[in-house]
Amino acid sequence: MASEKAPLPFGYTFMAGAIAGVSEILVMYPLDVVKTRVQLQTGKGAGADAYTGMLDCFQKIIRNEGFSRLYRGITAPILMEAPKRATKFAANDKWGKFYRDLFGQQTMTQSLSVLTGASAGATESFVVVPFELVKIRLQDKASAGKYNGMVDVVLKTVRNEGILAMYNGLEATLWRHILWNAGYFGCIFQVRQLIPKAETKKGQTVNDIIAGTVGGTVGTILNTPLDVVKSRIQNTVKVAGQTPKYNWAWPAVATVAREEGFGALYKGFIPKVLRLGPGGGILLVVYTGVMDFFRKMRDEKA
Repeated sequence: MASEKAPLPFGYTFMAGAIAGVSEILVMYPLDVVKTRVQLQTGKGAGADAYTGMLDCFQKIIRNEGFSRLYRGITAPILMEAPKRATKFAANDKWGKFYRDLFGQQTMTQSLSVLTGASAGATESFVVVPFELVKIRLQDKASAGKYNGMVDVVLKTVRNEGILAMYNGLEATLWRHILWNAGYFGCIFQVRQLIPKAETKKGQTVNDIIAGTVGGTVGTILNTPLDVVKSRIQNTVKVAGQTPKYNWAWPAVATVAREEGFGALYKGFIPKVLRLGPGGGILLVVYTGVMDFFRKMRDEKA
């Protein structure tokens, strides 16, 4: 659970998760665009438009396509953040209660935190897949002239590939979110046990930044290979009668490692960890702060 304080009704959790998610995405989204571009580049890349790394990708996007391109595709993530983050934190709370009852535990433990986070990640996956597919296709430079925006991606995907194509990459997304959330919530629990308990509001904020950043970083280390193949699976247009090169998660991991080397499974890692490390801290701080605000507001009404 993100906090040991008294739980609030689902509506408050939904709002707190939404505010935290949108705050994080507005600050960190350009790093997500860079991460996706680097991940979609197969092999070493060739030509003037090839990216040699994160900074090179930033510079070429801004120089060749304009600064606004760093925010292309942000509509889908913003619309996704409210249900996604609400699901993340609400599911983590609900699964935590379920597993504590199941195993007869009064409080959370390290192993329960990992199991709860993994279960919350699996739950969250079903919410995010269509939004992720739209975002990936809008971020890919090769698709820049193919789609006019989020709605156009949905219409063309459904028309050309069928309604189920909106859930391309579900299996890879499940693995990506299971691993990230297990690492994130498991580390938050462990770090909070290891660092001194905060005596002030400022101290609590610092602790949350540390715990959330460590959790986001570990989650990112665990799930980046699955994120690489998820991007490729979701960016592949389905053609009737043809088996896509990237289809299932773990075979796709093996394909990338065999053809491009193990390092290719960590393409985009630097922008991803720079986003989701501090981003995990932002999420936890904003979520905790908003939930504290809601508790104070309810207490004043009581």
